[in-house]
Amino acid sequence: MRAVIQRVAHASVAIEGVEKSRIGPGLLILLGIGQDDSAEDMDWLCKKIAAMRIFSDEAGLMNRSVQEIGGELLVVSQFTLHASTKKGNRPSFIRAARPETAIPMYEQFVKKLELESGRPVRTGEFGADMKVSLLNDGPVTILIDSQTRE
Repeated sequence: MRAVIQRVAHASVAIEGVEKSRIGPGLLILLGIGQDDSAEDMDWLCKKIAAMRIFSDEAGLMNRSVQEIGGELLVVSQFTLHASTKKGNRPSFIRAARPETAIPMYEQFVKKLELESGRPVRTGEFGADMKVSLLNDGPVTILIDSQTRE
């Protein structure tokens, strides 16, 4: 499982010109589910994101989690995080999980992240053509891959 985590002042997702979700200060998580990902990967990643200390404390140090600041979470599915660019100029997405596997895992990820963070999680729509808007705060952008955690 791959995630691009962005600390945001605000973020939103629109589908066909209609806003589906919006958050204030918190985390925008672009989530790519790979064909080799498991429930163990999902559990590890949710715990890592919920506890990640990337928000500033009184001293201006990144010492607080999304839980501690009462931040919001927005998860957007993004299979393109599993793009392979080794050959040619057109990316290959064969390592991304097929929808019949990825959709239930995406839904479980959202529920698990809500439990781990103690915060509601807003979403995009799996497989939709989404327009994601954000104001990156910092900027802080972190890439995490559960397959390279050890």
